[in-house]
Amino acid sequence: MGDYLMGIDNGGTVSKAAIFTLEGKEVSVSSRKTETLTPQPGWAERDMEKVWQTTAEAIKEAITNSGIDAGDIAAIACTGHGNGIYLIDERGEPVRGAIMSHDSRAREYIDKWLSDGIDKTIRPKTMQSIWPAQPNALLAWLRDNESESIRKTRWVLMAKDYIRFCLTGEVYAELTDMSGTSLMNVGTGKYDPDVLDAFGISEFQDLLPPLKLTADICGQVTREAAEKTGLKEGTPIAGGMFDIDACGLASGIVNESQLCMVAGTWGNNQYISRKPVIDEDVFMTSCYSIPGYYLMLEGSATSASNLEWFITQFFQAERDLEKKKGGSVYDLCNELVSSVKPEDSNIAFLPFLYGSNVGPDAKSCLVGMTGWHTKAHVLRAIYEGVVFGHMTHVERILKFRDMPETIRLTGGAAQSEEWTQIFADVFQTPVQIPDGTELGALGAAIAAGVAVECYPSYEDAIKAMVRFSRIQEPDRGKKEVYQAKYGRYKAILAVLEPIWKAIS
Repeated sequence: MGDYLMGIDNGGTVSKAAIFTLEGKEVSVSSRKTETLTPQPGWAERDMEKVWQTTAEAIKEAITNSGIDAGDIAAIACTGHGNGIYLIDERGEPVRGAIMSHDSRAREYIDKWLSDGIDKTIRPKTMQSIWPAQPNALLAWLRDNESESIRKTRWVLMAKDYIRFCLTGEVYAELTDMSGTSLMNVGTGKYDPDVLDAFGISEFQDLLPPLKLTADICGQVTREAAEKTGLKEGTPIAGGMFDIDACGLASGIVNESQLCMVAGTWGNNQYISRKPVIDEDVFMTSCYSIPGYYLMLEGSATSASNLEWFITQFFQAERDLEKKKGGSVYDLCNELVSSVKPEDSNIAFLPFLYGSNVGPDAKSCLVGMTGWHTKAHVLRAIYEGVVFGHMTHVERILKFRDMPETIRLTGGAAQSEEWTQIFADVFQTPVQIPDGTELGALGAAIAAGVAVECYPSYEDAIKAMVRFSRIQEPDRGKKEVYQAKYGRYKAILAVLEPIWKAIS
């Protein structure tokens, strides 16, 4: 058996391939971007063939840069963004462009199902909220607007299932991913005709592939895929998982005491339990990669992508200057934030540029600015607003569990000690940062190792492969300061709620 594992991570914009030792050391990483297409406002698509091409290129480059023989890779697993939809025909060819997980074309179907109370009726089985980019709504939209696409479709896949198919030629869905789509009964772990019937999409049941578990072997690398990727033909490929599960595994989440946060494009806040939570105050309950556990998720697109917007729109000159100096614009942002004490700025930032966790029509804004405020004050408000967005989700979670002794934080914000300190101070809880930069790929590699019995269990795999780079303790003296700031944040939300619809 080989001494290395590969994890492949297909996010919303970037495809990554990473090779790890059996001790979890990152050997090499390669990534490629795939353009997101917006043929109409609110639409978000990607060319499926280009997604596979860029992923294959990333795999080949990762192998080349690693300096190892591809035959030394013991197994591979894929992870990727959940929801959206990837359709292939009987021959395995893409039917149309992939529809991404932030597409909103099917909102009218969601609005109707909410109005009719279908979400409440079906939640005991699906255990999650519904939104426009879930495949239930997208299938309904395609049936009514692109009947030819539906006619050609043989299989409905998720992002990582499509990549696994390209590698193996075998069609499967995987439990963690499908359990987040509102297409199945999460409690039984099976497709349920009643769920499809509730959404009026019963005719699509035969398009849903057979279900596999995260660590099930779902095929081997084909000769054609080996030629494109540089992988060895016959290398086993595991089922893989939803990206939220990958982050959970890479954060060492193996029992009910822990809480993981992902501060990236989405602000995800999650924990696992042997008992599922079925409640409208929890955004999603899905099946976790470790059998017998459910993953409870509270999340929204209200996290670190807000900083990316600010840098793109207002810090291009600073970005260019830092690049010439060999530095990073993110280091500059951290320096500016640390130059302002939390008690010296009462600007509030609502982190709703790309989504909201308080209502579908809520918008982002800065409240409390005056002429003496600087970029440093605005940046601190953005950092704090993102953390308050996470706090909004965690308050919902705490209805069902206690606050953990530590929080495990991943995502872009975790790379910033200043931002991590704000998380620790707001939550008044120590924050642990998992070691490594490609945690989605690491989570996939952990599953690959379990699949081929490099480790006897997930717990053993995580013990071998997961480490933490640092822990940041909360400043107890900041407790009252942040309690007051978060109180103002919530008061602003309450005042603005009646006008969101008017400015949508």
